[in-house]
Amino acid sequence: MDTILVTGGAGFIGYHLSKRLLKDGYNVVGYDNMNDYYDPKLKEDRVRDLEESGQDYRFIKGDLADKDMVFHLFEEIKPAIVVNLAAQAGVRYSIDHPDSYIQSNIVGFFNILEACRHYPVKHLLFASSSSIYGNQEKVPFSVNDPTDRPISLYAATKKSDELMAYTYSHLYRIPATGLRFFTVYGPFGRPDMAYFKFANKIFNGETIQVYNNGDMLRDFTYVDDIVEGISHMLNHPPKLNEEHDPFKVYNIGNNHPVRLMKFIEILEDAIGRKAEKEYLPMQMGDVYQTYADIDDLEKDFGFHPSTTLEEGLAAFAKWYKNYYHKE
Repeated sequence: MDTILVTGGAGFIGYHLSKRLLKDGYNVVGYDNMNDYYDPKLKEDRVRDLEESGQDYRFIKGDLADKDMVFHLFEEIKPAIVVNLAAQAGVRYSIDHPDSYIQSNIVGFFNILEACRHYPVKHLLFASSSSIYGNQEKVPFSVNDPTDRPISLYAATKKSDELMAYTYSHLYRIPATGLRFFTVYGPFGRPDMAYFKFANKIFNGETIQVYNNGDMLRDFTYVDDIVEGISHMLNHPPKLNEEHDPFKVYNIGNNHPVRLMKFIEILEDAIGRKAEKEYLPMQMGDVYQTYADIDDLEKDFGFHPSTTLEEGLAAFAKWYKNYYHKE
């Protein structure tokens, strides 16, 4: 089977995708710098689980911003497919820590593109974000909508990644697929995400902060649905578009936005406890709503996310209680 390189391999989506790829018989190499943006123990435990799977998995610690190391990696493992999930995530964090976003999301992704240029791959898939749609009122968000008004540096770096990937696809015929993820959640998730923070505070008897007084809508997407969508795309690089370039962008979302207060109610039911709430105004860089138009995903791959919020949050709560020994 082909070797697949998963950057951000110790991350939330990277871990779940790697598990699926190993199950499907691929040789998987994970690459991650293991930074401390959130608790590195979660990343270490994800990698340990993958290494103990008994499958053909290898993990390499390294930084995408180190071009020499990235080129050495490609020379050594010769990946047939690259799934670039490595990035500095988080909208609010980008307000106060802009440098890390430029290094990881711009410089790091540039190095991946250069490596794919010099060590050709069958397919490059890369993570983008629903954040690039900004605060537009038109819903659902379509891949054909304008995305030139990002309201956070994080979103701006993701838009930049799409532009750079398109250019490399055009110039060097690199088959590239961009993945605009919509609020991904699930077991072994990211502690900086709202649902994870809520769970921490609910179990600790602390008050949760609810922004924009709870008047926000999110297209919450369960991680297994994200992985299923990616698995459909792996061996199907994009067909030539109208400019004759092998490039395509897809939304991957649940296509069913939910109000934040409803989300909190479902999480409380899954955990079995109610939360004390503090209502706060909208935070800088946040958007009011996300809502994915997934027509292209359905048309090209016959795929539609199927996990309900009740099912997904129940699975998260079960994992959380087991991982943190909570009752």
